[in-house]
Amino acid sequence: MLTLALSRIPGLLPNNFSAVYAMVFCAGVFFAGRMSWWLPLGTMLVSDLALNFYYAAQGYDVWKPANLAYQLFNYVAYVAIILLGKRFKPAASFLALLGGGILGAILFYLITNTASWLVNPFNNPEYTKTFMGWITALFKGTSGWPQTWEFFRNTMMSSALFTALFAAAAKLTAPAESPADKEAGMREPQGATDAEPQAEPEEAKA
Repeated sequence: MLTLALSRIPGLLPNNFSAVYAMVFCAGVFFAGRMSWWLPLGTMLVSDLALNFYYAAQGYDVWKPANLAYQLFNYVAYVAIILLGKRFKPAASFLALLGGGILGAILFYLITNTASWLVNPFNNPEYTKTFMGWITALFKGTSGWPQTWEFFRNTMMSSALFTALFAAAAKLTAPAESPADKEAGMREPQGATDAEPQAEPEEAKA
């Protein structure tokens, strides 16, 4: 979570090169129960609030409804990636987890760029409400900025890199399972088959 938060410091990494996609995916894979939801989403919420205050101090109108609506779609993407991660088992192969992390990055890219086209928080004239406007949002973007496919490249590269690091760390630090542990689920409880059922006491019947 610390790596996730630090990777969001403005200017620290290239645009869209982040640990977010990989960490959210790996949270779905490796975290148990409610932790897989509140820990990554809570970390994202706290860091998003900090970033909003930072950019507001720089003169950006980050609190306007259109921008907040766009940010809400980011959380839709995070939820989708966590659900994707839950379809993988922690014991899945390294390559399977790497592929899952890359698929999560693709989901994030499609959801957030579609949201950018629909909500258009910065009133970009290229994002017309047509099929070609949607394609422009996915592959070209707006004038004055790098094309969106370059952001997609960074999204894919960072997701692959950080998924590999997080998955490797989880597998290397997982406790080894002993042969007795592996067989424990196959054993009958002691005495379950040998003991005869005891007769119910007469007092209980009364």
